[in-house]
Amino acid sequence: MTEVTSDAAETRLRRSPLHERHTALGAKFAPFGGWQMPLEYAGGGVLKEHTAVREGVGVFDVSHLGKIRVTGPGAADFVNACLTNDLGRITPGQAQYTLCCDDATGGVVDDIIAYLHADDHVFLVPNAANTAEVARRLRAAAPEGVTVTDEHEAYAVLAVQGPRSAELLDALGLPTGHDYMSFSTAGLDGVELTVCRTGYTGELGYELVVASEHAVAVWDAIFAAADDVRACGLAARDTLRTEMGYPLHGQDLSPEITPVQGRSGWAVGWDKAAFWGRDALRAEKAAGPARTLRGLTAVDRAIPRPGMAVYAGDRQVGTVTSGTFSPTLKQGVALALVDTDPKLPDGDELEVDIRGRRARMRLTRPPFVKPSVR
Repeated sequence: MTEVTSDAAETRLRRSPLHERHTALGAKFAPFGGWQMPLEYAGGGVLKEHTAVREGVGVFDVSHLGKIRVTGPGAADFVNACLTNDLGRITPGQAQYTLCCDDATGGVVDDIIAYLHADDHVFLVPNAANTAEVARRLRAAAPEGVTVTDEHEAYAVLAVQGPRSAELLDALGLPTGHDYMSFSTAGLDGVELTVCRTGYTGELGYELVVASEHAVAVWDAIFAAADDVRACGLAARDTLRTEMGYPLHGQDLSPEITPVQGRSGWAVGWDKAAFWGRDALRAEKAAGPARTLRGLTAVDRAIPRPGMAVYAGDRQVGTVTSGTFSPTLKQGVALALVDTDPKLPDGDELEVDIRGRRARMRLTRPPFVKPSVR
């Protein structure tokens, strides 16, 4: 993330409805997808915030995430014919990870969580920077009677994550017993919200979707319910998701990186009659991708970063797409696009060029840390 320094640039960024709460907590802000969002907080920092989620409970403001509502007769069938995963595999009240791909190339325009409310109602949560483009593509393809509404700033999203997240929501009287990747509607002091068993950390967790005007009341209620809940910024969210090997759009998936290359083929309904990018992706899958997203763990004391070159001997075989220091493992971990041919098995050692110095890295199949989402 690149710091924004000019006042003019800062005024162009959207702000969360919780911005004043973050300022009061001493947040360090950074631009993220066109929004000014908390990177970390005073008195915490990435390590403490990361540990809180792995061992206790942390709360992230992820209101920058997009929100798109698709409604009307046949809305679910329409979405299913556009996005990669098969909505027919789930029922109303469940959510699904899916991809919006370019129809010609199969490249990933965005990755999305789709919440199936009913046959005529699907709520989509794309990434902040891509919301308008996803909405544009859906709107352009929508049949008569199906409405695509961009509700990006209408709702806030709070991610309550960690092994004690259910305990915290129980104290608020919110539902916690629903299955992973499902959701239910509830009330908190007269405020209606949606409680989703989803998250981006690899831990037991929930995401609360609430109208923006009620976000402060929900935030305050969460922090009043427990003394040891910690506010967490997007820097810790990045270390947590990288430990899980979860892709970040724009780095590990992109219009230039297909789900076949990014090992996200599990989120593609290969037998569906239609979805954007179907022909290109089926052809690439049959031929085999030229490069594949792989995991790396540091053998030497080194921290891989995006853009660093990966070598097998004197030959460059790939590029790091995501890399960080793992607070849980106390070593560097990374995702990298690595040449598929010749095949390099897990366990082989490669090298990453870190500012002119080669550091040994072992090919490791993610996740790097055992997930506890269920």
